[in-house]
Amino acid sequence: QAFFCLLLCVPWGSSCPPSCQCTEWAGAKAVLCSSRHLEEIPKDIPKDAVFLKLDANSITRIPSNAFRHLSHLEELDLSRNAIEKIDRAAFKGVAAGLRTLDLSSNRIRSIPKEALLALNAKLRLANNPWHCECALQEVLWEARLDPDSVQDITCHTAPREEYVGKPLLQVLDAGVNFCSVRQRTTDVAMFITMFGWFAMVIVYVICYVRHNREDTCKHMEYLKSLPSTQGHAE
Repeated sequence: QAFFCLLLCVPWGSSCPPSCQCTEWAGAKAVLCSSRHLEEIPKDIPKDAVFLKLDANSITRIPSNAFRHLSHLEELDLSRNAIEKIDRAAFKGVAAGLRTLDLSSNRIRSIPKEALLALNAKLRLANNPWHCECALQEVLWEARLDPDSVQDITCHTAPREEYVGKPLLQVLDAGVNFCSVRQRTTDVAMFITMFGWFAMVIVYVICYVRHNREDTCKHMEYLKSLPSTQGHAE
């Protein structure tokens, strides 16, 4: 019986990352990798993991397809790391089933909205050095944020100094629309570009006309300098 029990325990224990602890929590598989000095996401996380805790480590990036093989994953905790970059396909394969995603207390300044497409999870983004701009505003429009942490999404940097240090929600509630500012900037840039091209065309036309006029004048001078037909006849 002891040997039979050992056989049952080996598959789950052997597939567990060496720096983590694998156990059962509420009848589901849980992989606990908290405070293990990890610098990247372990590659050998069991496929049937439902809960994954990677908090309080030194992870700096979430690469594409990092959790794609974890089709049963429901809760993912990446808080209190040093995450600066999140790839566009970081949560591909788990977005639909994920219920909770904690990215709070990292070094995230911006996040591509493509990374959150089809993400139904309750999202925690508090305590990051956010750059308040249109991209972040679009994330807030589309993401399902944890209401308890929304007020802690603060503008670390922003297009205008008056927004720095303020909760992003407060800035948006005041009527600020970062996307309209970007649109106006784009429109101005397009207007300047079009004006530049138009000016170049005008200059070209003027130069062309002047050049033709000079050639015409030279040709007329040349014709006047030629002996007339009447002079030859006499």
